[in-house]
Amino acid sequence: MPALGYGEAFATYGAKLKNVQWSVCADAPDGSLVVSLWQHHFQPPKDGKAICTGRFDRWTGPGNNEFREKVGKAFLQNQRVRVVISHTDQPGQVDAGADASYLRNSFSVREDWIGRVSRIDGEEFEFEFVRG
Repeated sequence: MPALGYGEAFATYGAKLKNVQWSVCADAPDGSLVVSLWQHHFQPPKDGKAICTGRFDRWTGPGNNEFREKVGKAFLQNQRVRVVISHTDQPGQVDAGADASYLRNSFSVREDWIGRVSRIDGEEFEFEFVRG
């Protein structure tokens, strides 16, 4: 998985970010939702599934508002999800809600993964990916 620029990673799926400064998800032309998820939030694969969990309230701002809206819609409509994996060497800063745009991050994609929003419970969300 070669490292990509942020916008370039989304473009892999044909998705264009609403705002490259704060967007963390975008709709792709094929109808799927492309989301950026932190690598350190993925659990070890189990039963052929890669699971990523997180919390909506971990950060605030327009990117969070857009993410909440699009992920909620994807959950209700069982929309297909594609992933941009965000890598950082400062996961503690990310989890504390720091502005991650100031951290040294890299990005990769898993074009072979097809996912869905498998759970939303209050502020918690879960994505499930399988090889497509």
